[in-house]
Amino acid sequence: MVCHISLSSYMDNLYCTSLTQYIRRKTVNVQIGNLYIGSDYPIRVQSMTTIDTMDTQGSVQQAIRMIEAGCELVRITAPSIKEAQNLENIKNELRKLGYHTPLVADIHFTPNAAELAARIVEKVRINPGNYADRKRFESIQYTEKSYMAELERIREKFLPLVKICKEYGTAMRIGTNHGSLSDRIMSRYGDNPLGMVESALEFVKICEDAQFYNIIISMKSSNPQVMVQAYRMLVHRLHTDGHKPYPLHLGVTEAGEAEDGRIKSAVGIGTLLEDGLGDTVRVSLTEAPECEMPVAQKLIHRYTHRAEHKPIKEVAHYPIHPFEYTRRKSAEVANIGAHNVPRVIADLSHVADIQYHTLKSIGHHYFALTDKWVMTDQGADYIYTGLNNIDFMLPNGLKQIVDYENWVNTNNTTHIFPMLTYEQYINKYDLEKYKSLHFIKTNYKALTPDFYNKLKNDHSAVLVLHTHNTHAMAAIRRICFYLYENEIYSPIIIQRQYDDILDDELLLHASTDIGGLLIDGFGDGILLSTELLQPQNITPDKLKLYNHTAFGILQAARTRMSKTEYISCPSCGRTLFDLQDTTAMIRKRTDHLKGLKIGIMGCIVNGPGEMADADFGYVGVGKDKIALYKGKEVVNKSVPASEALDELINLIKAHGMWVEP
Repeated sequence: MVCHISLSSYMDNLYCTSLTQYIRRKTVNVQIGNLYIGSDYPIRVQSMTTIDTMDTQGSVQQAIRMIEAGCELVRITAPSIKEAQNLENIKNELRKLGYHTPLVADIHFTPNAAELAARIVEKVRINPGNYADRKRFESIQYTEKSYMAELERIREKFLPLVKICKEYGTAMRIGTNHGSLSDRIMSRYGDNPLGMVESALEFVKICEDAQFYNIIISMKSSNPQVMVQAYRMLVHRLHTDGHKPYPLHLGVTEAGEAEDGRIKSAVGIGTLLEDGLGDTVRVSLTEAPECEMPVAQKLIHRYTHRAEHKPIKEVAHYPIHPFEYTRRKSAEVANIGAHNVPRVIADLSHVADIQYHTLKSIGHHYFALTDKWVMTDQGADYIYTGLNNIDFMLPNGLKQIVDYENWVNTNNTTHIFPMLTYEQYINKYDLEKYKSLHFIKTNYKALTPDFYNKLKNDHSAVLVLHTHNTHAMAAIRRICFYLYENEIYSPIIIQRQYDDILDDELLLHASTDIGGLLIDGFGDGILLSTELLQPQNITPDKLKLYNHTAFGILQAARTRMSKTEYISCPSCGRTLFDLQDTTAMIRKRTDHLKGLKIGIMGCIVNGPGEMADADFGYVGVGKDKIALYKGKEVVNKSVPASEALDELINLIKAHGMWVEP
């Protein structure tokens, strides 16, 4: 029977020092070779090699590329004794070449390899889900006595490694992965953040009983929502259960590649960094490992001077549950709010001459020969044009928002709606005369009694929340708390405006600022604004980027699925095929399957568990051999790699989930 532990008591304490001020969580410091990790030191960047660990020179050269790209800890897989032994050769070669970056042995299933590696490298990473247990997706019934016996068995298997780490001064990461929770944990606590936390704490208690404290903890998942909730709960439990405040390593597992991988990573990692959590970061991309460092560095860099942001009023009462997802209660206004998926508003207010082809960048394609529109799955729901007019009929379903002073002169109030400032809404907008959908730009200063009183009688208002505070996520979240406190249920659109920043920075910043709010249940839509861009820089590619980013954030936060999702691991020395090429090949054939989740795993370690959130799975099980999964169940244990993609598509078809492109 699953142990349903009440989460209500967690509401008595927060998971971070402040919800409105950027204050980094205070931790103990952990030494890893010549490197220190903890709140007294900068947030560190790490990554993992993808070369076969038995290839000494290949591993050394890749590690050097990673180090020179900014990697401060190099993790290397050690799936068996022979790889653990070869870590010494890799370490010696690196030291001989003048590289003293600490090495981390990544361990799954093999305690004997961990015990050997702990004598060689500066840190070992163990996974509580498979260090002393195996995963067969079985439900097990435990009595209290039988469960205690299981804990004693784990203690006996794990304690030798703890003693070696203590003797050799080796650090340890207790790294829980959502997808590889043991059957024992899942049977008792469930396949959820609570199970992840309990899994880690069992091992933490063994370490502390042995007076070993050189520990870092992680709570990784391919689902950013689950990942964020698990880290928050872990921090709270470390505090309430009397454990030391150990440093946290942050990461979203199997984030994928390109834009999707960066957005997904930023939604998970950035949300936690916003609240001062996290001491090391790894961005797990299905790309060369040296490509991960610039992404992690850009995520971290935003917090170098974050404590200098404008003050935000502190929170007296936390109105949401930080460890489980609940969408904010909101009224339904047109197709916004309540049960509707969050909407995407494209900002065309600074596009000088809006033509048919302009809308192609936001997912609406016009074909002149047939005089017809075709909308993609990532077609924007609304366009905001400010003071600009459009002299052609918009596609069916696409609505227009204009500034109030432009709207009062239009006759088409069925498809065109006003965007009002706070002052216009209070002083000029007549609720009796105008009862249709309208948008109100709202910031902290607009939250006055007059505003609240008018809103409570207004059943057609949608609030557009914006801020210029550098601590943007916290500032907008605070506005949402005010709305809770004053029982205002108008739907909210989250607007963010950015200066002329690089495209990859836009992906990361927007995903952090907006993704964190969506994970907390706030947001009935997104408006990524081009207001601060120069008109000549608002190119079709820029509009497309903003639109794709908005839809990507909604998908990463699990609030609106608009495309195929690929849960692909970043590859490592255990990988049994070319992961990057294979992922690209699978994407090319399946990227039209809206909402389908496909797991692409390099080896059985990251197999059925790590991709537990996927509909279908493609897993390397041997040289040129692939196992195919439907959910957690293996359907074909050994398919030649040359036939595996066709067989995957046949499997999708057999379950009625295929559509022709």
